[in-house]
Amino acid sequence: MRIAVMAAGAVGGYFGARMAAAGHDVAFVARGAHRDAIRTKGLIVESPLGNLHLKDVNATDDPRAVGPVDVVLFAVKLWDTEAAAEQTRPMVGPNTRVITLQNGVDSVEHIAPILGDDHVIGGSTYIVTTIAEPGVIRHSGPGARIVCGRLDGRDDGTLNRYAAEFKAAGIDFNVTTTMKTDMWKKFVLLSGTSGITASTRRTIGDILADPDMKNLFHKLMSEAVAVGRASGVDLPANYADEQMKTAQGFPPSMRASMANDLNNGNRLELDWLAGKVVELGHKFSVPVPASEVIYAVLKPYRMGRPD
Repeated sequence: MRIAVMAAGAVGGYFGARMAAAGHDVAFVARGAHRDAIRTKGLIVESPLGNLHLKDVNATDDPRAVGPVDVVLFAVKLWDTEAAAEQTRPMVGPNTRVITLQNGVDSVEHIAPILGDDHVIGGSTYIVTTIAEPGVIRHSGPGARIVCGRLDGRDDGTLNRYAAEFKAAGIDFNVTTTMKTDMWKKFVLLSGTSGITASTRRTIGDILADPDMKNLFHKLMSEAVAVGRASGVDLPANYADEQMKTAQGFPPSMRASMANDLNNGNRLELDWLAGKVVELGHKFSVPVPASEVIYAVLKPYRMGRPD
């Protein structure tokens, strides 16, 4: 297959590297120091699932130079969604599937009007990765999974064929008919972990060991469940309890990516996480006091470290 990674950050770069190692033609869209390091030193992946060092990697900052591909792994930060979708146009051919690997729950509705509903596939990824330094992606934890599918649940034979290639490459890649619910299930966990680890500046191990922080974590996820159910998503009323059990299986040192961005002085995806819970809570008259506090506390940092 021909695959484009838009863009080759920690998540997209990891899965793109796995596919390249399996022999697929992968173009990594990147920029700045990360692009330059990949071009000169190759792409390095450090992972408990096996390290990689790919040399002679196709790294470019110009999607027009890539041309149409079979799959675009769309993994940009949420504030870049529309602009990156416009840049993706030259890589979309008649049978291209653009799989969103972003946080939040509304990427498809922003991308589909630009690239076409037939091409855009909702997706969620379950992986903890960071760019350790330019050209080096560090994966921690045992998991690296992609779940994707059409939000209306309809079958897609082309997507199924592409999925078989990802599975053959050893990637935990699954097509589902319940993608909208699956995206919300991840959102419940992510809105909680991002909010609690960023606002407290503590690891998940510290949070789960403290009754007060643990209780706040549960409240954040419970509010996300409540607004999801009010939005018409099929979530169990006690789903936050289930996700608390999931969080207990995380490495104690885990911090959500938003907490890492905060520590590094980077822009935050706050408005699409805690901010989205607050927005929907107000829209559907669902009380979300914990999320409102998290949003207010982190709001001064959402554009990066203040001067």
